Amino acid sequence: MKPLSTAFVDLTSGHIEIAPTPERLVRALLGGRGMNMLYLRRLLRAAGDPRRVDPFGPENPLIIGAGLLTGTIAPNAARFNVTSKSPETLGLGDANCGGFFAAAMRKAGFDRLIIVGRAERPSYLLVQDGSIVIRDAGGLWGATSPRAQEMLRAAHGPGTVSAVIGPAGENQVRLASVMTGLKNTAGRSGMGAVMGSKKLKAIAACGGEPVPVTDKDALRAARVEQTSYLQGSRVVQVLGRLGTPFLYEVSNRLGAIRTRNSQDNFFADTLVASEIEKYSDKMLACTSCVVHCRHRNTLGGEGPEYSTIGLLGANIGIAPTDQVITLNNLVNELGLDASSTGTILAWAMELYQRGLIDDEMAEGPLQFGDYERVVDLINDIAYRRGFGDVLAESSQAKRFFPPEAADYLIAVKDLPQSDPHDVRYIKSFALGLAVASRGADHLRNRPTLDILKLPDDVRRDIFGIETSADPTAYEGKAGMVAWHDDIYAVADCLGICKFITHGFNSPHLLGYPHFVELIRAVTGLEFSEAELRAVGRRVVDLERLINLEFGRTRADDTLPKRYFDEPMPARVTKGHRIERDKFEKMLDEYYAARGWDQAGRLSEERVRELEELLWA
Repeated sequence: MKPLSTAFVDLTSGHIEIAPTPERLVRALLGGRGMNMLYLRRLLRAAGDPRRVDPFGPENPLIIGAGLLTGTIAPNAARFNVTSKSPETLGLGDANCGGFFAAAMRKAGFDRLIIVGRAERPSYLLVQDGSIVIRDAGGLWGATSPRAQEMLRAAHGPGTVSAVIGPAGENQVRLASVMTGLKNTAGRSGMGAVMGSKKLKAIAACGGEPVPVTDKDALRAARVEQTSYLQGSRVVQVLGRLGTPFLYEVSNRLGAIRTRNSQDNFFADTLVASEIEKYSDKMLACTSCVVHCRHRNTLGGEGPEYSTIGLLGANIGIAPTDQVITLNNLVNELGLDASSTGTILAWAMELYQRGLIDDEMAEGPLQFGDYERVVDLINDIAYRRGFGDVLAESSQAKRFFPPEAADYLIAVKDLPQSDPHDVRYIKSFALGLAVASRGADHLRNRPTLDILKLPDDVRRDIFGIETSADPTAYEGKAGMVAWHDDIYAVADCLGICKFITHGFNSPHLLGYPHFVELIRAVTGLEFSEAELRAVGRRVVDLERLINLEFGRTRADDTLPKRYFDEPMPARVTKGHRIERDKFEKMLDEYYAARGWDQAGRLSEERVRELEELLWA
């Protein structure tokens, strides 16, 4: 295979170094998320105690890594990861994103950018034809995300694709995202705030050659065959027609939509897919996508996704369809993570409802469903004005509120829950949120097959263990979550979208055999299916090691207090909650499935094995 190129950029000194990525590391971690974690641990340890590294300090690395297959014609291979110490959680920060930027970065000559230091003045990186230049971004600073991308295209040509921050990132809002296009968002854990702390407005990629491929004919044949296979899947067909909003109706009918900060569990039918469709004029796709799941809306943006509908709709009590779509467009323009924004706003609204914050702190009434107030607050968060400055701290705003306020925050490891699904009913979903490495997260390990009630023999064939078809059961679910850990990690390392990854909403999607075929065609590297799963396990163990070095313990693998103490109030899910003793047993089983001890620690032998393989 042609060596991959990693660029090391020191914004303080202006020094840029380009080096090939050793093939042994590619074999061990592939690329994307896995390789990012390797460099994150190295650089945090080099800076001293990871717990003492300031997320906004120049020593905190910002790592942008494309998947191993990203930029090729492999199905849905568009994705990249942005990784750092999180200013939102003060732990492992990582966000995954699609669109066209990562493919452009690879074509411009780079698989990974590792950025440290802090520029003296607002800057951006121009990545072009195998070179990197640090440019002045004075004219870009202050621009919204779409406007900044337009300006960079005007400056460097229509083929320029950028990853940028909006005003929220510039103001180091802890829930700021990195944006590319109108909707594609590296949203989780405040990576836009880290970028802003470095005075880095954007990374613009252009020029270069197609990503090198070892066997173009084999890759073409694999794409044709795998695309045909995927298009036979019902979930792929529905996503291509309705996008992710179709999930809202399913969850709402069940009674599993986080509503008014999870005090309620169902909401208005104004947010179902058929209503969203009225504001859609086209379905869009990312690089090499075969699904086309994203709406272009008639209100000037793209989306909304299921998560945004729930969290900027039901969770804050806003029902009108056009208002929710407008809020979706607003957070994208300002560069805010919609999931964290909706969760933090709902938290504040409940604190006001309960009298834990008053008019003086909140600068007036703060009611569920008050659209005008929400618009003002979102802008105030992005620009750190008034009460918005408090909410811009995301979960770290706990220090401004009474101690009991933390009981009403729907977060894990201080990361606000990423999706609108109330997990008290489906126990495997709950476990997945609790143990996910970056916090309350549905894209690290969610076993969505658990809701399909597949026959026992089908489940046994997929997972290799006995599991219950009852989504409310605790037994046998830990091994299922661990199985999803591994395959989702591999997909992230390859740059492949979850929507076509085996186990995510359907058993009829791409799995290890398909990945083996694609890797061989693109790189010439041979992997067995077992070796690929071992890569996934290695990435999850590496992330656990990083979390342990941040001081995370078993006590952090838990859930919001409400999920344990308050039964769900209505519909099919009525009466369900997470029972603490059964949850702890499930956590024991999960640790055993991962080969960790009952405190959630890796064995000394496993740590040595990782050290020898990855840091030799």
